[in-house]
Amino acid sequence: MELRSAALNALLLEEPVAKAAAARALHPAPQDSIDTEVVLQTAATLPGRTNRPPLVAPTAVKQRSSFTPEGRAALLHAVAHIELNAINLALDAVWRFAGMPTAYYRDWLQVASEEALHFTLLREHLATLGHQYGDFPAHDGLWAMTERTAGDITARMALVPRTLEARGLDATPPMQERLRKAGDLQAVAILDVILRDEVGHVAIGNRWYRWLCQRDGLDPVLHYDVLAKRHGAPVLRPPFNHAARRAAGFTQQEIDALGA
Repeated sequence: MELRSAALNALLLEEPVAKAAAARALHPAPQDSIDTEVVLQTAATLPGRTNRPPLVAPTAVKQRSSFTPEGRAALLHAVAHIELNAINLALDAVWRFAGMPTAYYRDWLQVASEEALHFTLLREHLATLGHQYGDFPAHDGLWAMTERTAGDITARMALVPRTLEARGLDATPPMQERLRKAGDLQAVAILDVILRDEVGHVAIGNRWYRWLCQRDGLDPVLHYDVLAKRHGAPVLRPPFNHAARRAAGFTQQEIDALGA
């Protein structure tokens, strides 16, 4: 099957394990398997999902101590939910936006495959803690921004990978420190894999955001502020992982602006 259509089919899958397997199967993409120009449509509600976990407002997600088994499971469940949503957003970036270079679609198919690996590692580790994905309530902030930027690929690249996903670069090291103190070294190792790959994912967002700005004659820094206000992007607060952000392609000007 043509791979942008296959990405849409994977996005429509409801069962998380099946979705992750479908996403991993799409990468690496065979040659001449991507139709960059076809405009795809669907009448279905996206993404496909089951009724678990129950979705609640971000403020309704309970904060738990990572020093209890239940609290540690809840924390890792929250990360697993982010990774499942990251599969969805990568697949959405592939099928929704026509007319981009083939390399763009290959990049986002790679992201979908790696996010699927992250979800799988977390789901399997949750099982060792006596829990399954879906056992705790979750919120849908990452997908909400995906919906808000559905009509603007430049906004999508600006505000999903290089804003919301980039927060994972900042949040992961402190989370690892808490898990290390709690004695969950397997979780720390899984987060090492996730952090390594997420640097690459944010770099992909940066690359295509700048490519789009150059194509359209836009200043990347100034236009980011316009998009952030237009689509209600969250205000970013410290701490910031400057080293990881530099590795992901943020300029010094952009990193300096974080402090403002």
